[in-house]
Amino acid sequence: MAIVIPHTALSISAQLADRTRRHTAFRLLPFLFVLYIANYLDRTSVAYAAIGMARDLGFSARIFGLGAGIFFIGYVALQVPGALLVEHWSARRVICLSMIAWGSMTTLTALVHTPAQLYLARLVLGAAEAGFFPGVIVYLSHWFTSADRAKATSNFMSAIPLSFVIGSPLAGWILGHNFFAISGWRWLFVLEGLPAILLGGIAFFYLTDLPGQAKWLAPEQKQWLEDQLKEEKSQTVQATPAMQSLRITLLLATVCFLNYFGYYSFLFSLPTMLKRLSGFSDLNVGLLGALPYAALFAAMLFNGWHSDKFAERRWHCTIPCLIAAAGLSGLVLHPNSILLSLLFISLATLGNAYLPAMWAMPTEFLGKSAAAAAVGVVNAVGSIAGFAGPYLFGYINTKSGSFTVGLAMLATTTAAGAFLVLALPKRMQPDAA
Repeated sequence: MAIVIPHTALSISAQLADRTRRHTAFRLLPFLFVLYIANYLDRTSVAYAAIGMARDLGFSARIFGLGAGIFFIGYVALQVPGALLVEHWSARRVICLSMIAWGSMTTLTALVHTPAQLYLARLVLGAAEAGFFPGVIVYLSHWFTSADRAKATSNFMSAIPLSFVIGSPLAGWILGHNFFAISGWRWLFVLEGLPAILLGGIAFFYLTDLPGQAKWLAPEQKQWLEDQLKEEKSQTVQATPAMQSLRITLLLATVCFLNYFGYYSFLFSLPTMLKRLSGFSDLNVGLLGALPYAALFAAMLFNGWHSDKFAERRWHCTIPCLIAAAGLSGLVLHPNSILLSLLFISLATLGNAYLPAMWAMPTEFLGKSAAAAAVGVVNAVGSIAGFAGPYLFGYINTKSGSFTVGLAMLATTTAAGAFLVLALPKRMQPDAA
């Protein structure tokens, strides 16, 4: 005999689900968003500080390339341990300690006088930041089902472009001013490091590790969320053989490497590139550099929402990466107009809208520990490109005196990453096996 579920019961269940999802998103995502803004301001502050450091200390593009890249040695080494600590110990403790450490290190970078000091500061900063990003990706899987995960990830990761929209003009303004006879670039490190220290302390008290510990959720909300996540995890583990998990992890790691190679090389060189192309003041370079990231902010939110709406990940990764490759190829042609150059720069930047869809993939295929390890491995392998890309790009630019060869290299690696995504399974669902 068929069991008939009353319509009223279904309606109440749907209301509970909607209320819980909205409550969870409103509680966690805005705060994580602010934390990631602080993270990216600290990580990329050297990109704008490079303009002032080149004037005061005589550092070359090769030195800045190595300084930007060496960050990823410590960052890569602690990726997997950081993600596993979040899974098996405590997200709020890892995030708190990581933020206080990296904020302190960013502030101390203001004391740099030699290339060796810059390299050491960036190495330690990378180690301090290592657990934050993979930890948050794992943390989101503790609170959001696969139906909401790309959207949640896009809301979190849209802090990347917004950090540039906020940080670029601010950095340009700070660079142009000396306070108490101290250069603006030194103040830039201090003023961008202090918020991370403060936010790290707040994170310890504000974040909650698991739904069952959330005093801000009603008992029935906790139970609904825990049941949904438990059911999804059990289906995922049963559906994914070990060899398929390994294959997916390696493919994602390679995709991440190829795209990060172009992403970080372009990111750290953009202020200097804009300065050469435009000849504008530091402040105007900062304002100009904010425009592509304002477009990326909207594109990232849309791509994450659209990916969840259609339960599709591959093309939501591939298409943005191809757009980026087109933009980088356009810059190789040396457009004569600053407006045309800005258009190509914006296209190259828009490619990063692929990130939410890509980072929704590992936790949809794998069980808890496997997903945590996979996120760490993928980001670690990808972050090797964060060292290799800026260093090689800076070296080529110093040797050739031009961005042309380097940009062609970035366009090639980004296009290769775009097409490799298509080797992943079509459906990132538990029944995909």
